[in-house]
Formats: sequence, structure tokens, C-alpha cells
Amino acid sequence: MPANGFRQALLRNNDETNRARLVSKAIQDQKPDLNLQHHANCGLINFMREISQQLEELVTANRILSHEGVVDAFGHISMRHPDRPDRYILSQSRAPNLVDIPDLMEYTLNGDPINQQGRNMYSERAIHGGIYEARDDVKAIVHNHSPSVVPFTVTKTPLRPIFHLAAIIGPELPIWDIRHNFGDTDMLVRTMEQGRDLARCLGNRRVSLMRGHGCVIAGNSVKEVVMASVYLQVNAGLLLESLKLGDIEYLTPGEIEQMSESQLDPKIQHRPWEYWAGRAGRGHYS
Repeated sequence: MPANGFRQALLRNNDETNRARLVSKAIQDQKPDLNLQHHANCGLINFMREISQQLEELVTANRILSHEGVVDAFGHISMRHPDRPDRYILSQSRAPNLVDIPDLMEYTLNGDPINQQGRNMYSERAIHGGIYEARDDVKAIVHNHSPSVVPFTVTKTPLRPIFHLAAIIGPELPIWDIRHNFGDTDMLVRTMEQGRDLARCLGNRRVSLMRGHGCVIAGNSVKEVVMASVYLQVNAGLLLESLKLGDIEYLTPGEIEQMSESQLDPKIQHRPWEYWAGRAGRGHYS
């Protein structure tokens, strides 16, 4: 099928022609690395549509995290490449509320850009590469510096779920301290050695705190890590307020297990996603 056929396959309707062109261009910029030949006999148009939807979802995730206050000018979210598990997709370096399709870049797990085109890159790409390298099950990652979460990275008070929607964060959150293995630094995860060390601390969990820095959230989908990021922040805020009142009654391990199973249902995840996307002005992409 000619290139024009790819572009037309991405058009949803006449009002979104410009949007579809942006998506198509972003895809074609990475064309040598999308392994399109593999899909030649299994519905290439559907494959291109799926890619475009996932790129739009990543843009929407950036906007949601910004609108919900999980990230500000700093912080980022990535997704594993849908056709190349040895690569991931992450925006160029800019505030998440400004991220759009042309900002999305493809990287090797070592953080090398496939087609940089003069764009600036996040300095902490190794967070993503280190975790994707260690965890085949992880399809999306968020790194943020939520003000509600940071106090729990520098104190002995554990950040654990105290209300049902926070069950998705897991029963215990480790705290990674870059100083333990790397001494005094600027606190940024700049090297793959540091990213791998963080991944080891995370282990098979969904969330790890980062001392004096923030946290990282890993999951099986973009929607999953967005949900976990939002409710991690909400839970932290509720816990800070509850600590003023007295002793805390945390969720039990059994409650966490049962509720988190429910939250991993894509149908359940779609409800808050649709709500947050609408609040962030991205309801038409939910």
C-alpha cells in the first residue's frame, strides 16, 4: 500500500485530517523501526490505526497527569514500543501539559534516540530503560515528584493504602536512595547503572519511592500507571491529613489484594480514564 494509503487509514473524519497527518508523520518518522513488513500480511491498516491510538493515549496520559497535579513542569510517562519490546516511546523534554504527537520519540532501552531530529531529551531516560530491561511485564512507566508523596520518601512513616482506591499501589512501597550506591549526586537518574539499581529496588512491585526525589510507577498499560499515579497521590494526601488525627488503620493485605484485582480490569480502568481525559480536555481521545 502506498504511503498515502497509510495516511488515509488514520483519518477518523474530515475534521481531524490535520491531527491524523501529525500521527501519520510521527509513525513514518520511525518507519524503519516499526517492523511494518512483519505486519504486511496481517492487516497493515489496522496495525497503523492501533499505533495511532496508542500514541494518542500517551499524549492523553501526559495531559491527565498534569491536570491532576501529579506532574508539573517536570515528570514524564513512557510506554513500551508496541512492536519492538526492546524499545520505548517517551516525549522529548518538555512540560507534560504541552506534550503532543510530534514530541514523541523512540528510544532503545539504553536511552539512545532512534530519530532525534534535534529535539531535547529527558535527562532521566534511564529510569524507563532500566525498568523495561528488568521487567518484561511492564508496558508503561511514570516518574513524578508529587508534593504529597515526597514527605514519605524522607521520613520513617510508611506510605501504605488507607482507602480502597489506593489498593492498586500495593501493600508496601520501598524507598530507593541513590546515595547508597552512588554517593552524593544531583539526585537525577542519569545513567543506566543508576536506572538498573532503581529497577532492582522496585523488584516486582508497581511503585517505588525515591528518597528526596519522588517516585516511579510501573504497570501493564498506560491507563494502569495513570490510575496508580493519581491514587498514589490522593492516598498520600489523605494519609498526611489522617496522621494529624491519630493512629492509622491501613487496608489489610487481603483487602489490598481483592481491590487491586478489580482495579486491573480494563473496564474498571476506563471509567476514571474517561473522567480524567475529559477534565484534561482530551475527552474525544478517551
